[in-house]
Amino acid sequence: MLDLIYLIGGLALILVGANALTDGSAAVAKKFRISDLVIGLTIVAFGTSAPELVISLLSSIKGSAEMAIGNVVGSNIFNILMIIGCTALVLPMKVGEGTMSKEIPLVILSSFVLAFFANDILLDGGTVNVISRIDGLVLLAFFLIFMRYTFAIAHNGSETESGEEQKIKEMPGWKSALFILGGLAGLIGGGQLFVEGASGIARSLGVSESIIGLTLVAGGTSLPELATSITAALKKNSGIAIGNVIGSNLFNIFFVLGCSATVSPLPMGNINNVDVAVLIGSSVLFWLVGWFFKKRTITRIEGALLVICYVAYTGYLISQQASV
Repeated sequence: MLDLIYLIGGLALILVGANALTDGSAAVAKKFRISDLVIGLTIVAFGTSAPELVISLLSSIKGSAEMAIGNVVGSNIFNILMIIGCTALVLPMKVGEGTMSKEIPLVILSSFVLAFFANDILLDGGTVNVISRIDGLVLLAFFLIFMRYTFAIAHNGSETESGEEQKIKEMPGWKSALFILGGLAGLIGGGQLFVEGASGIARSLGVSESIIGLTLVAGGTSLPELATSITAALKKNSGIAIGNVIGSNLFNIFFVLGCSATVSPLPMGNINNVDVAVLIGSSVLFWLVGWFFKKRTITRIEGALLVICYVAYTGYLISQQASV
């Protein structure tokens, strides 16, 4: 009963926090003439990825490597297939040309980098697949490069991704800061409550740690991204919605996994190449749907396709758990 209360209370906090964060960050973007995409790639993405950082770091410190890796891999898959899919179902999203040619390819690159680091047995003849401290430091170096690129976008004054003047509420600086900080607090606190409730329910049903990491924990820690992206799309801030997912995915692999592996090497355990292949496939599909049907617009049909892919992957994980 307590786990169910955590689950529902966490979801409520996440929804309230997402709305406050979107309003606050959009107001900052308008005030400083920063594009929605840059705000989504930085403030919103890092804020909504804070639950992944906390969960993965704690899991790494406590020796639960599968939870740490599964959280990141599962969250990134959820971000693309469910968040982009559900957001497009609510409202088709226009994707900027720069996003198609630069930012989404970075997401694909990050997935391949993880695949290389996670295949010591296949590529280097090792005895076990592990993301080492050296791998972690390299991931952090990639993160610094990404941050340099993002600040370059802001400096060059990239245009709003939707190509339209957005109707954003103006508010004084102190109020914007209050909305952003309050929104982040609601997202992080709500995410932790949700994960605690969901994990308690899953463990009572005898589900393995890797499956919990790939599904419930990943989905729970990604709820802030889902709520923020849908809220941003409804307010016609598609740059924040898409930038949020791109920034979160890059933050998760380069920074969250980088920090976690630097603290303690992460054996892959039951997180295998099927899961990594789904991550790569999802990233490539994200890029492809931007070009099909209606150029540089993710339509409702494409959104439905992404959601169906996630349901199929979840079904595969459940079937694997049942066969154990």
